[in-house]
Amino acid sequence: MIRSSLLFLILFLSTSYASNSCIKCHDGIENIRDPHSKMMQAILKISEKAGHKNNDCIVCHGGNPKSMVKERAHSGTVGYFKTHEGPKEFYPAPGSTWINQNTCGVCHKEQVGAQMNSLMMTEQGKIQGALWSFGGKEGYEHTAGTYATKNPSDPHARLGTKTYREYMQKLAKLEPQGFPEEMHELEKAPTAEEVEKDPSLAVYTYLRQECLRCHTGSKGRYKRGDYRGIGCASCHIPYSNEGFYEGNDRNTSKTERGHLLVHTIQSSRKAKVKVHNVEVSTGIPEYSTLCTLTFALRELWIVWTRRWPRSVLEVLRSFPS
Repeated sequence: MIRSSLLFLILFLSTSYASNSCIKCHDGIENIRDPHSKMMQAILKISEKAGHKNNDCIVCHGGNPKSMVKERAHSGTVGYFKTHEGPKEFYPAPGSTWINQNTCGVCHKEQVGAQMNSLMMTEQGKIQGALWSFGGKEGYEHTAGTYATKNPSDPHARLGTKTYREYMQKLAKLEPQGFPEEMHELEKAPTAEEVEKDPSLAVYTYLRQECLRCHTGSKGRYKRGDYRGIGCASCHIPYSNEGFYEGNDRNTSKTERGHLLVHTIQSSRKAKVKVHNVEVSTGIPEYSTLCTLTFALRELWIVWTRRWPRSVLEVLRSFPS
């Protein structure tokens, strides 16, 4: 009898060890990647090293897989990751720029290491264009970015092939104003009193509240067409224009806005995303269309203001906004 009980206990523990306990609550949730893909196999190897075989969730999200209580399960991390690479806490958004060195960066060190200097993070093109159109606040130089940053001192530390790096170095010499060595952080949004004294300062409010909502260091606005993730998830996790979850996880709301479309990462166009049993290659997230439209309308307005008679413009400007 005792021997049978011990055998049952051993079988139970070994089965529990090899299962993903997170699925007990998130039953039906989509695999983050195809189970047979190289990416998923690499994730599962890490989970096995961490002592939780087949639990791919903890490798990106952290958390406590031994608890069935939500508040406890969604807190902390497993012991292995406290002394090894991996999540140091429970991360609801593991792709976030501010912690992804512990998640995506475990396998993609170079990409995560270069993220602060990417155009998707610095937004230097948008910033320079806006500053110039508001009166050349910093001349024609690309000196301001969303965050302060500078290039690595060693050009070999940059991403790309040898041919690509050499090409970019030549281009930087030809157009130094477009390839700054470092950038300071964009000025904070001014007060109403400051704008009244110097209307051109409104550019900083415009940038902070409109243009820069798209950079990868933050999530999109909670408005139609602007829903998206943060950091790596900005582009690699699909969101719908409406921001609703349309997957099969029974514990993720389907009526609350702001959720990913399905719990699947898209590393490239070759990686298919399944929505309602239909496989699609979503490509660039839908949110980008709104930003493109905004800039198109702005450019049209600039053209019209140059061509239309002054009297027509004054009539248009007399209408309340």
